[in-house]
Amino acid sequence: MSTKINTGIIGCGKWGINHVKTAFGLLGSDLILVCDTNEESRGKIEKISASIKFTTDLNDILLNKDINSVIITTPAETHFEIAQLCLEHDKHVLVEKPLTLLSSETESLINIAYERGLKLMVGHVLLYHPAILKLKAMMNDDFIGKVQYIYSNRLNLGTIRKEENILWSFAPHDISVIQYLLGMKPVSIFAEGATFLQKDIEDTTLTYIKYPDNVHAHIFVSWLHPFKEQRLVVIGDKGMIVFEDSLKTEKLKYYRKGFNIIDGEVEKFDSDYEVIPFENKQPLEEEQKHFFDCVINNLTPRTDGHHAKEVLEILEIAQSKLKR
Repeated sequence: MSTKINTGIIGCGKWGINHVKTAFGLLGSDLILVCDTNEESRGKIEKISASIKFTTDLNDILLNKDINSVIITTPAETHFEIAQLCLEHDKHVLVEKPLTLLSSETESLINIAYERGLKLMVGHVLLYHPAILKLKAMMNDDFIGKVQYIYSNRLNLGTIRKEENILWSFAPHDISVIQYLLGMKPVSIFAEGATFLQKDIEDTTLTYIKYPDNVHAHIFVSWLHPFKEQRLVVIGDKGMIVFEDSLKTEKLKYYRKGFNIIDGEVEKFDSDYEVIPFENKQPLEEEQKHFFDCVINNLTPRTDGHHAKEVLEILEIAQSKLKR
């Protein structure tokens, strides 16, 4: 068990820079070293703080015995190799989503981490959003009764990716949230998509997931959409909760509405929504804090390797249905 956090960050792309800023704010000089193969990233790091050390050589992190934890924010196709190297050099690892591109690779990392007594965590940042945590607490407190179905829309115009389709770019966020909220594995998965802009890269997909006990979910993602929408709706037999992260205010709402069956007849009950307050915390900061806490206090991460593997397995099945 570690008593102090000494961290290295690998990767300084668009999201990686956010990790550097956040980690420096939390750790200060305990952010030991930042690594990126692009020398031009040095200037971006110096703008954050001239005190942050920078290298283009991954070995400077791997061989530094003072560094006990690493955050990996490199391109997805490099995650497995770099995470494996970090674990083999006895570093606790937080990897941006997806943890790997194959569930079998994730299984390999899980085994290495277990054998070496290390923490392995994936950056499914929405599971550190205070609104999602509040939503989960409300479900546990029986605000909506038995869950019937969940749907999620994640829509925007761009950014278009060449290395992955919209399913792999957007849907991991929603799959990770649905898995967290329901806490069970699907019994069947179906997906369809459409390609308009680039050959063999879907621009829009609809994934339909069936769970035990007649619980259903669907996920609609698109980067070919006229406006931004990030909406998650959870329907129960006592009420409904809506989380709309694309709104500036009233992001989380509770609706006491639904249907009762009385004397064999279906009757509607309906009332206006109630805005649900939640803590004003930054999800990325909460994610890093959670990772560091797990390292120091030997805790299991909320988004550990097993959670990452579940999400990847759903993505793999959905992808296979797209290509049939």
